[in-house]
Amino acid sequence: MKILVTGAAGFIGSTLSIRLLERGDEVIGIDNLNDYYDVNLKLARLERIRSYDKFKFIKLEIADKTAMEELFAREKVQRVMHLAAQAGVRYSLTNPHAYIDANLVGFINILEGCRHHQVEHLAYASSSSVYGANTKMPFSIHDNIDHPVSLYAATKKANELMAHTYSHLYQLPTTGLRFFTVYGPWGRPDMSLFLFTRSILEGKSIDVFNYGNHRRDFTYIDDIVEGVIRVIDKPAQANPNWTSNYPDPGTSQAPYRVYNIGNNNPVHLLAFIETLEKCLGKAAIKNLLPLQPGDVPDTYADVSDLVSDLGYKPATLLETGISNFVEWYKDFYKLDTNSH
Repeated sequence: MKILVTGAAGFIGSTLSIRLLERGDEVIGIDNLNDYYDVNLKLARLERIRSYDKFKFIKLEIADKTAMEELFAREKVQRVMHLAAQAGVRYSLTNPHAYIDANLVGFINILEGCRHHQVEHLAYASSSSVYGANTKMPFSIHDNIDHPVSLYAATKKANELMAHTYSHLYQLPTTGLRFFTVYGPWGRPDMSLFLFTRSILEGKSIDVFNYGNHRRDFTYIDDIVEGVIRVIDKPAQANPNWTSNYPDPGTSQAPYRVYNIGNNNPVHLLAFIETLEKCLGKAAIKNLLPLQPGDVPDTYADVSDLVSDLGYKPATLLETGISNFVEWYKDFYKLDTNSH
């Protein structure tokens, strides 16, 4: 298939692109290579993909309407995995406009491209943050999500609503994927595993929010990518049993679906840090801080629909995932493993 991957220089996008190329798909990758975090890491991820013949990279801003129209008209892609977005909860407190441009304007450009060019299936990244103030655990796609607690979460919820409209009006199959704290090799430097690893190795203290009482459904990158590929391959179907008397938020009369992709096994932040300390062979200096605005205390994914519809459940153990990350980190930053 010919697949458009937006955010191809990103953590999930680059790993996904490689998997798609390895199975023989043609991948058109786009990314704006912005400096929200280290551009060199993004370029290094791209270098890994460039060796594949069927990969084409285009530097592009998804909020650029004309450029996006031209891309869809020219490339005639069959399916789209939309991962490009302005990420991060804390950054949205200080840079709200970045989220409107990338996550709302960018998303409408994707929807319009899919609508006008007969794309067979649009899969897109949502986020576990859409559960907001929900406290019923585990988080289920069949629960109402009307109380986001950050602008980032609100834009992701808006994406789901926009996608639903296009599924309804134009019969465009859309599937939203609510990712739960993704981690692993080639990860994002703004996320806790990366920040903690760097600080511990440099002997600096780490900021532990909510006094370490967070629980997160840490999901390993390879598990996420496997789930994503299964979703891309199975365009969303309408739910014939959907009724407006009992409106199910997770399905629709339109070809629309959302899924959680999480490890289904929440881990205390302090236990997460302990595992990292073991892998690094070095103790962390912890700076315990209160809960941050916009953060949710716990995330825990109900993945029963992922299992029943796609026959898949993430299963990588935290120890394995963290150890793989630490190995990659030391190798990528050329750290002498004996000196620590």
